[in-house]
Amino acid sequence: MSARSTAAQHPFSRLQPFADKRAGVVSAVIETPKGSRNKFDFDPVSGLFYLGGVLPVGAVFPFDFGFIPGTLGDDGDPLDILVLLDDGARSFSGCLVAARLLGAIEAEQTEKDGKSERNDRLIGVAAESRNYHDWQTLDDVPGNLIEEIEHFFKSYNSAKGKKFRPLARVGPARAHKLVKAGKRSARR
Repeated sequence: MSARSTAAQHPFSRLQPFADKRAGVVSAVIETPKGSRNKFDFDPVSGLFYLGGVLPVGAVFPFDFGFIPGTLGDDGDPLDILVLLDDGARSFSGCLVAARLLGAIEAEQTEKDGKSERNDRLIGVAAESRNYHDWQTLDDVPGNLIEEIEHFFKSYNSAKGKKFRPLARVGPARAHKLVKAGKRSARR
């Protein structure tokens, strides 16, 4: 059996990017839970999560980080999403969360070899959140928190010898279009 056909059999491959008919609600598969120093990655061939790296001492993921299944970004991976869960709520690698899109940080990432590509970060809240149920756009998120999220991705990439450069902060309508484009890319 080829790696491609094995990957196509994994349950995540059958998930749709949009969780349901509610506007802007996407399926998010968590790779790395909030507070983790370990960066986990999903391997579609084996269907397992593996340790992809360890952050420097003192650095942890500020929120749950994962991907939107059934999408493909310019970097060749599924679209990335940072999901805000209620305080005290815990996820785990492989946890499926229905997330309402607040927007995205459109960004360019430069690899060690100097090659640059788009690598946007979608931002959402758990659709069933109690703490964030009123948040509808990035404008509802305190400005310093968005700045801290951008700083995290800059630092995270810098530690790996890469450069992360935010280009724009966009709202849920644009984030929704990014997911639709990612869905089209995955189908090709």
